[in-house]
Amino acid sequence: MMKYLFMILGFFMLFSFKLTKMMNLFQNLFMILIMLMFMNMSLSENFKMLGFNMGLDLLSFWMVILSIWVSFMMLMSSYSIEWNNYFKKWFILIIIFMLLLLLLTFSSMNLFMMYIYFESTLIPMFLLILGWGYQPERIQSGLYLLFYTLFMSLPMMLGIFYIYYNEKSLMIYLLVNYNNLSIMMYWVMMLAFLVKMPMYLFHLWLPKAHVEAPVAGSMMLAGVMLKLGGYGILRIMPMMLNMKFMNFIIIINSMLGGLIISLVCLIQVDMKLLIAYSSIVHMGLILSGMLTLFKWGFVGSLILMIGHGLCSSGLFYLSGVLYERTQSRSLFINKGMMNFMPSMSMWWFLMSIINMAAPPSLNLLSEIMLICSLLSWSWILVFNLMMISFFSAVYMLYLYTYSQHGEYYSGKFSYIQNYVREFLLIIFHWFPLNILILKMDMFSF
Repeated sequence: MMKYLFMILGFFMLFSFKLTKMMNLFQNLFMILIMLMFMNMSLSENFKMLGFNMGLDLLSFWMVILSIWVSFMMLMSSYSIEWNNYFKKWFILIIIFMLLLLLLTFSSMNLFMMYIYFESTLIPMFLLILGWGYQPERIQSGLYLLFYTLFMSLPMMLGIFYIYYNEKSLMIYLLVNYNNLSIMMYWVMMLAFLVKMPMYLFHLWLPKAHVEAPVAGSMMLAGVMLKLGGYGILRIMPMMLNMKFMNFIIIINSMLGGLIISLVCLIQVDMKLLIAYSSIVHMGLILSGMLTLFKWGFVGSLILMIGHGLCSSGLFYLSGVLYERTQSRSLFINKGMMNFMPSMSMWWFLMSIINMAAPPSLNLLSEIMLICSLLSWSWILVFNLMMISFFSAVYMLYLYTYSQHGEYYSGKFSYIQNYVREFLLIIFHWFPLNILILKMDMFSF
């Protein structure tokens, strides 16, 4: 499997440095080939293809596929950088470097190496925000991103050293029965991943980073980098089962936080901020579901990580399409867009309803599984879950109706119509979201 991954990375580099029309065509065909190749794979919950302390199991496999998929779409979405030649080769190099670090993170079986790669992914994201962001405030948001993550991650490194001192090994599959953690060690190991997800109260860096990042940066941040937190928790949870009574603090915080953030979404006028806050609600649901320690919670959180990765990436791209036309993210400026881009309005609707978990998307199935696991854990959460589900639909309808319907802003009179490339990119987001529900056996642990 690893040789296939590095072959894909090689093709990626080959196609990226010469982005002519023919290479763009090859790139699109190559994405379709990957899609067809992986729809036919039989997956296993055990680690496969071991070597160099690296290997893939079911969880790693899906995260690797998501990383490759979103990275291709990042390149396709950054046509304005290529067209205007804004340090195009550096931009492509940073994307490839980020993809490589993500592949290494998801395929590493050594806890310390996973931590090193996990932290290293910050560097290319920081460079993307600083180099290709839109406003001067991008320096502040880049520092928020760095300091929040690094400050909470350093205690985890000490925790990893402590585990190595006791166990003389850091291989993840050998630490499954390591039940020797104290309460302090539980929080030391969890905090780095809780900030990355992010959990409510540790989320302040995320809206800032999304607002200042370029479209490609937002797609990678929402599509893959938030999933690093969920992936890390699923990896370290088996070694912390003696501390499972502490999980209720995180579950209650995420549930209440999800409700508060849902209400915050209703007062946003910035499209990117609204989509970023909706990501926090979904990641809170993922976090709560996996910490119930039920099988449905684990499987549901994996499926929602895939579904949310594609859906939020697509929504950020759609907001980027409008930003390229109007040079604004405000819903007051971008209202009545159905008058100018009627065909793109359909894709706005389709991506919006997927984010509110409409059938037959992956989000629907995963939210049903997560809600069932949370109600099995405690029926008291029923009111909270009802409110979160209801307000998810409300704020996505608010985003769709305000941006597409109504009277258009009087300062606008004409736009460049949509390109085929833009429709193709949205289809690449939408197609796996609705087709993968036919292959649910690929997700079961």
